[in-house]
Amino acid sequence: MNDSFITALNTQFATNNWMDVIADNMTNVYTPGFREKQVNFKTFLGGAVADDYNKNLGQGKSTPGTAVENLFLEGKGFFLVKNSEGKSIYTRLGEFKFDGEGVYRDKDGNTVQGYILNDKGEIMQGTKSVSADLYQQTALKGGSLDIPTTNIKMWIDPNNGKYLGKYDDYEIKGDGTIYGKADGGKRMVPLYRITTRNFHNAAGLYEFDDGKFIETAESGKPVLGYGEIRSGLLELSNADFKANISYYQMAKLQMEITNKLISSNKELLQEALRLVGS
Repeated sequence: MNDSFITALNTQFATNNWMDVIADNMTNVYTPGFREKQVNFKTFLGGAVADDYNKNLGQGKSTPGTAVENLFLEGKGFFLVKNSEGKSIYTRLGEFKFDGEGVYRDKDGNTVQGYILNDKGEIMQGTKSVSADLYQQTALKGGSLDIPTTNIKMWIDPNNGKYLGKYDDYEIKGDGTIYGKADGGKRMVPLYRITTRNFHNAAGLYEFDDGKFIETAESGKPVLGYGEIRSGLLELSNADFKANISYYQMAKLQMEITNKLISSNKELLQEALRLVGS
């Protein structure tokens, strides 16, 4: 038989962790890119303990960004960025900007990844091109194409955000294609396509920092993403404020009941000690 006092203490500890997670979700309900944490519980001898946290990877609402380079990914998937060591990192937060050297980076300095395009908008794999239809069909089927990505570099004037060189400006379309614009927008040339990735088990990704994930054996290898990219927007937190209020009320009630059980056990123990000592 389980010791009721130990069970109550373990439940108190687990409930306190649950309330901390709920509070964190509610605090970050308007934080761009924040992924809602969800607590599971498992039962074992000695009481309930908080299991590992899951992440809600559902879509968050869009909000205006601070620059046209900011991106919102509508649909499943992640943007691919790489750190200074070439490590692949996956994120939903498209808080990207061109730096002073024209390199497209996130706010931590990681480089946004893309593909080089030919003048037809086809992805270049060495000297060969990959048709847009093949790429789209592969993405829809959840497949992968072994095409190396590259850093995106454009000669952007950091003073006004305009493109320098043979183009007057640039534009990012819904499929992630970055176009160079010339002749007042009459001529548009495809330059890069922003890389997106998806996973058959995205819940298996490891979040090493807020909103930043790396692949694991559980997530499996990345496949092509197929969400629509919208320029000038960011994704807000996907935390449901009303739902978390409800969870908090449940956790609060559970904590009150648990505290009463602990208090009752203490009183019984004190009475038992009094009877033994009398």
